[in-house]
Amino acid sequence: MATIKILDQNHVSPSTTSSSDPVVPLTFFDIAWLHTGPVERLFFFPYNNSTSHFLSTSLPSLTSSLSLTLQRFHLLTCHVTTSPSDPAQYIFSPSSSNSIALTVAESDGSIDFEEIVSSDPRDLSKLDPLVPQLGKSDDGTAALAALQITIFPNQGICIGVSIHHVVCDDSASIHFVKSWAAACRDNGFDSESAPVPPIHDRAVVPDPNGLYFKSLSEMRELASNGPPPPPPDLSIKPPALLMATFSLSRDQIDTLKHGVAETAASSGVLVHSSSFTVACAYAWICLLKCRGENPTKETAHLLFSVDCRARLTPPVPVQYFGNCLRPCFVEATVKDLLSENGVVSGAIEIGKSIKGLENGVLDGAELWLKKILSILPNQPMSIGGSPRFRVYDVDFGFGKPNKVEMLSIAKTPGTVSLSESGAEEGGIEIGVVLPRDEIERFSSCFLGGLKLI
Repeated sequence: MATIKILDQNHVSPSTTSSSDPVVPLTFFDIAWLHTGPVERLFFFPYNNSTSHFLSTSLPSLTSSLSLTLQRFHLLTCHVTTSPSDPAQYIFSPSSSNSIALTVAESDGSIDFEEIVSSDPRDLSKLDPLVPQLGKSDDGTAALAALQITIFPNQGICIGVSIHHVVCDDSASIHFVKSWAAACRDNGFDSESAPVPPIHDRAVVPDPNGLYFKSLSEMRELASNGPPPPPPDLSIKPPALLMATFSLSRDQIDTLKHGVAETAASSGVLVHSSSFTVACAYAWICLLKCRGENPTKETAHLLFSVDCRARLTPPVPVQYFGNCLRPCFVEATVKDLLSENGVVSGAIEIGKSIKGLENGVLDGAELWLKKILSILPNQPMSIGGSPRFRVYDVDFGFGKPNKVEMLSIAKTPGTVSLSESGAEEGGIEIGVVLPRDEIERFSSCFLGGLKLI
């Protein structure tokens, strides 16, 4: 069992506090994530020094730059409560501690650094201790963010980030991490390359149709009508899970994109063919095959989120710190996906779903949650992360990350993560968490398919 030694646990507050920070209301984009959990990422960096050297030289910079960064991203120190004047309106309100937890730990040697930063299947239990846990504030409310730095003496460090989805989406989360990294690397935000400050004002998110209260009403209706989950069968031990990373090179992606575009054109279909669509389609087919999906099953489902910032009218600023995502639903026949041209079929359907957003990005928004819950029994594949987040650009001053992992995908079966390749410009990494037998079948399908490209 992998273990770590806790060296320090403290709370970091913004470098300066302001009593003028306004209470921020949740939008309809935020409220959908109220009862979910955090997005969890691990950033691994090379570090060829001792623990004592890290504690005396690097930790002070990381802590002071975090304090400076929290001055910009003060919502991360808040908690969610209801408005005193309107119990139906949830708000981000300053917590009593006005801080976030920062844990500093050291590997006890039971975790091999080179093993966990590889792409090969690794026991998830070796990565779990590196993930910071969201605790409770002094007033008993749930924290929205937590951080953990784990030192692997003379090998590397891991910076773990957990941020509850209710406070922001993945794009905004990475904005925070890159801002912290820049402040640490450059000793502040005076550099020309420093990320722009975030915008917290929820007024930039239009809600002309009262979607906040419609979404809240739907959530309460579903909660009141839904049966309680069955108690777990404690006699059944769940299989051990492994995490692995699979890569598509730029040339392989270009070949897949060309095949999709060529097939679509010959069929008279106008399709949105991109690196994202072909990577999702390829992972979808591999996941179906590793599960041993029955070809007689009629329909397979795919679910991913789309950033609405540029798609709303007026557009929401790219530096908006909050949630601005909508779900995108894809259906395809299992027979088509498991056919010789399965990747093409999957990519075409994904492209159609993205193209359909042009008809209205908020179309049917009040029914999104109900639709998501309706397809969950069908074990959809879902996507976490995106290559456009550029997670391998995060640099605290230790250099480029050895590896970046999205651990939260393990909490939702059928979820895979996407990021840009850490080894090649234009490539894509696909992260999966599966039992050993399924991950072996996924690997066989993934690598076998690449031989045909």
